[in-house]
Amino acid sequence: MSLALATLIYEWRRYLAAVIALAFSGLLILAQVGMFTGMIQAATATINRSRADLMIMPAKSESLINSGPSSLPRRIGPQLYLNPNVAEVASFDGGGGRWTNQPKDGQKQVTTFVQVNMVDTEPGALTLPVDYPEAVRIALMEPNAVAIDRSALGRLGVKLGDTATVNGKTVRVRALLDNYPDINQPSIVVSRDTLRRLGMMEKGEKTGPLMVRVNNPAQAAAVRDQLNAEAKGAYRAWTRAELAQANESALMKEQIIGIFLGFSVFLGFLIGVGITSQTLRGAILANIKEFASLRALGVSMGSLRLIVLELSFWVGVVGLGATALFTFLVSMLARSGGLPMGFPIGWVVAVGVLLMAISLASGLMALGILKKSQPADLLR
Repeated sequence: MSLALATLIYEWRRYLAAVIALAFSGLLILAQVGMFTGMIQAATATINRSRADLMIMPAKSESLINSGPSSLPRRIGPQLYLNPNVAEVASFDGGGGRWTNQPKDGQKQVTTFVQVNMVDTEPGALTLPVDYPEAVRIALMEPNAVAIDRSALGRLGVKLGDTATVNGKTVRVRALLDNYPDINQPSIVVSRDTLRRLGMMEKGEKTGPLMVRVNNPAQAAAVRDQLNAEAKGAYRAWTRAELAQANESALMKEQIIGIFLGFSVFLGFLIGVGITSQTLRGAILANIKEFASLRALGVSMGSLRLIVLELSFWVGVVGLGATALFTFLVSMLARSGGLPMGFPIGWVVAVGVLLMAISLASGLMALGILKKSQPADLLR
């Protein structure tokens, strides 16, 4: 075991503040990233978990976020079948409406706008998410039945079995979903037949985004290229993974989100550098006689600097572990409250590099205190 690591273990109380500062810095950044990523994953969960291999969007759309529900000519759907690799095409229709619960026994009346998402209820349907329980699929076959994520029950003022109205038409909560939370506005899920009953089916010459199933899912990227070549600018085909990444990037480009993330990174950097450097400086100063003893034994100043830098490295490693633990606990707490968080691997790696850089930079800033480690101090 190296001297630096032994010092950290033996004098752990002196370095605890530095570890906590690094962990808080990392948590501050990752919590923001996780929250915003969770928002976009929740907003597109129905599509990301569908059985579709490809999504057809307007040619100029950069993501699902800025693509309206009636943005494709209806004729495109039949045209896709001209490609022999296309097995099935389904429109992802939806809408929105005014939700009003029907309170009982002194309950509070809730009136709010809801997003209405549609799934087909046939077994293995293209628009039916792969993680929908069979009981949910069967329940949605009932006329005017709706499914709601458990996290939205309180916001909508209902429980399983209750009735409410959407745009004045009565619906009944017949099923509950898990892991389909809504951050901005609550949503409900209905069958295509119920969507038609609510008067929200697409009409005229426009339709919503199209889901496509190909004969061989392993060839999805090749079929995407074929469809894009055949589109001649009329639409754009995406693989599901590409669209998920585009949705995430679109959210991160939002100005207010960029400001929040930028501020979090800046604040995390200040906290990390400020507290970690001062903690290391104080710990070295407290052990100044030990460093003076090493100099008296012939250890060079360069070797002492390497010990301090190694010490700061191990502080960074422990700080990374603490960050991972705190982030996991926060994500579990958020999930229990109906807010799942997502952590893109790129951001996780970037935060890890940032924390190690902060720790090593703090060690460099604390090197100046070693000049006070004179052997003569041992005689005082």
